[in-house]
Amino acid sequence: MSGFDSASAQSSVFDALVAAAKKHGAKKPILEDQERNPLTYLDLIRAAFALGRKIAGFTKKGERVGVMLPSSVGGVVTFFALHAFGRIPCMLNFTAGIRNLKAACDLAGVKTVLTSHRFVEQGKLHDLIDALETKANVVYLEDVRKTVGLPDRLFAAAAGALPKQFRTPLSPSDPGVILFTSGSFGAPRGVVLSHANLVANCRQINQHIPLDTNWVFFNPLPIFHVFGLTGGALLPLLTGLKTFQYPSPLHIKQIPPLVKDSGASVLFATDTFINQYARSAEPDELSGLTFVVCGAEKVRDETHNLINEKFGPIPLLEGYGATECSPVIAVNKPGDNRRGTVGGLLPGVETKLEPVEGIAEGGKLLVRGPNVMAGYLRADGGIDPPAGGWHDTGDVVSISDDDWIRILGRVKRFAKVGGEMVSLTAAEDLASAVWPASRHAVVSTPDPKKGERIILVTDQRDADVGPLLAHAQSIGAPELAVPRKIIKVQEIPVLGTGKTDYVALQRIVDTELQPAG
Repeated sequence: MSGFDSASAQSSVFDALVAAAKKHGAKKPILEDQERNPLTYLDLIRAAFALGRKIAGFTKKGERVGVMLPSSVGGVVTFFALHAFGRIPCMLNFTAGIRNLKAACDLAGVKTVLTSHRFVEQGKLHDLIDALETKANVVYLEDVRKTVGLPDRLFAAAAGALPKQFRTPLSPSDPGVILFTSGSFGAPRGVVLSHANLVANCRQINQHIPLDTNWVFFNPLPIFHVFGLTGGALLPLLTGLKTFQYPSPLHIKQIPPLVKDSGASVLFATDTFINQYARSAEPDELSGLTFVVCGAEKVRDETHNLINEKFGPIPLLEGYGATECSPVIAVNKPGDNRRGTVGGLLPGVETKLEPVEGIAEGGKLLVRGPNVMAGYLRADGGIDPPAGGWHDTGDVVSISDDDWIRILGRVKRFAKVGGEMVSLTAAEDLASAVWPASRHAVVSTPDPKKGERIILVTDQRDADVGPLLAHAQSIGAPELAVPRKIIKVQEIPVLGTGKTDYVALQRIVDTELQPAG
């Protein structure tokens, strides 16, 4: 583990933005979206003060304020507007469904939700808004902006010139954001990240991969997801790089031409999305990228090969993180990109491996460091900090002598078949090797004879056990890891973050396996 100066992270997020403006120049354009009206640091700080002053009129200091906005200039300005006046942004996942959204508002004690008319119209989110209005006061930013008058603009101009005199002072240990885990395996949990957590993770990443301030980041990932928020928005803004925010990763046809047009050097994506962009893009639309950062799910060899064949040697850097770790724990480097791993540990991250019964290699990963969360939200509004500062990732990994991490599977993603522990992730890898162009997911169900059995769900129309068995034998994989039951679907369910939705998947499998009649 290389050293990290955690004193460099002892700042509020807003003060870190002010420091970046001072270092890189207040007039430097650093934020843009599809409206194509770039903001400089000074514009962003002034806009945050103007909007924040209005929001402060109907919220309290320290209040947890819901933010339901896409990745956009407006979304980023709102985030900093809340910080400027000591409010805590509570990022709401509008793809999580009504039940999860209402549960999130209850858990965080959200009384006000900020959104926009345009976003609600375009996303057809009226049902969500109706449901939220039973819990909170829903405020539309367009309506707030209409009330910004001359006194507000004069205030913002003065505050832009002397931001530290006008902003609400906050401690680095204060809550900087509340996010909700993806819920891939169950109900989402509320995660409280401090200001120091967020600033530290940006500093750690920049120490691990020195960023060139001439680069432009392109972020189509949602800012309610920690990868989109920290990697796609805060990291560039706090380190002097321009970031281009795009409201949805699902716009497969629109994104590649915009990547080219915006002069993007770095693209944030998941394996699913970058694979789709690469297939849809013209050869010159992604070839200007310096590298792509992928998280949230395993990057397939097929995706690496597709990028190399169509766009040249653009490294696809697979990384690894968790909402609880702000999020980045490890990531590959442009000059040291090892396929099959999730990269080297960031400076300042400590690890320990706990043995898992029945699994010979590696162990369950626990991490500690300046980026590890303040804690989980409790139902009574309090925060449960991680015991001794250690976050249990629930992932089974191996770590090389030089701190490079290989993920072997989640503890939850192992099944006991005939007394042997079988990795469901390894079973998915078998299917990916046989049918690389398709999507696959493996789940387990109880089995009266073998304890558990593993089931492959796939969009490969002609999937059959035969080729899986043959491939397993050819690479020496245990036959127990070969799913004997295959369920074919039109598409594998995914969450708004691009991860496989294992909760929905389990429902599909349970329905399919129900006895007829």
